[in-house]
Amino acid sequence: MYNKQEASAVRQQFWTRFGQYMAPVPSVGGEKVHWINYKTEIKGIFFKMNADNNRAYVAVEINVGDAGLQQKYFETFLQFKKPFEVAAGKDWEMRQHFITEDGKEIARISAELNGVNIFRESDWPVIISFLKIHVMGLDAFWSEFKGAFG
Repeated sequence: MYNKQEASAVRQQFWTRFGQYMAPVPSVGGEKVHWINYKTEIKGIFFKMNADNNRAYVAVEINVGDAGLQQKYFETFLQFKKPFEVAAGKDWEMRQHFITEDGKEIARISAELNGVNIFRESDWPVIISFLKIHVMGLDAFWSEFKGAFG
């Protein structure tokens, strides 16, 4: 097992490697993108990625602070579910009411890869491939439909 400092170093090394791998990959529109901190340009809509000792995930988190607007954004995603699935894949779970680790209720659309471990370097290619495919799918969807959210 790793102590806290060692675990932090492994996570940092993984995300650095992922960032280096994705750096030359442009967005669908051809722009340079900082994939780890993807900017949606819509306040309250975030693209998140994470990996831990048993899974990796990519998520759209809708955390607006206004319940009505949060519901509207989620319903807009539902309205465009078919094109979302065409661009990003069909393995996404859409949850209007998701409770975060700190107890906050948000809306969340996520795809997970279970059975992988960020602390097992041999899993990194599978995790990186999963993250790449899904975040690029989000980018393809977002480049076409973000105007519907603004």
